[in-house]
Amino acid sequence: MKAENKSASNNETEELHLSGRFASAVDYARHIHIERRKGTGIPYMAHLLGVASLVMGEAGHVGFPVTEDMVIAALLHDAAEDHGGALRLRDIEHNFGSNVARMVEGLSDSLSEDPTNKQSWLERKQAYVEGLRHEPADVQLISAADKLYNARAILEDYREIGPKVWERFKRGRKEQIWYFDELLTIFKSSAGNRIVEELERVVNELRQLSSGEL
Repeated sequence: MKAENKSASNNETEELHLSGRFASAVDYARHIHIERRKGTGIPYMAHLLGVASLVMGEAGHVGFPVTEDMVIAALLHDAAEDHGGALRLRDIEHNFGSNVARMVEGLSDSLSEDPTNKQSWLERKQAYVEGLRHEPADVQLISAADKLYNARAILEDYREIGPKVWERFKRGRKEQIWYFDELLTIFKSSAGNRIVEELERVVNELRQLSSGEL
């Protein structure tokens, strides 16, 4: 699928239209992601729909078309990573096409079919960061939307429960801030957009609010 790595760097603009494929993707994600967000009672679908909404909101605001394939990839961006690895990716390709599968692959930090047999958190995040440098603009936009949603959720929960929020993750404050900073470096080196600007603002606010932990 990587061989089909189509670029999304053209400057054409076109209206975004959602078809029955979008509805099918929502249903597909709904059946896979029955879990809750870490440490909360919030259905995981809230995250997926939120990321898709952020991507849709950039239609007409970035220098390339925001397509239905991108919105579907946003909905399915965690499907292979969390629910089946390479086998799930092949199923996504079968149901939604090679372009969606190409983006989902670029958005995954692991394609292990066994969730207990993944590399360490640091190894996976370092590999994701390095791979993202070479991904086209469509994958980078979806990734930025994913990280913005996550950063906002952490910031909101930090305001409510303080440092306990870090206990929900495999790594604590230092590693989480490091990861956001590494990603921001890549996003900012590419064509900037409103999502990246907002991500930087949220991460800096989170950094400042939690600075007393140092």
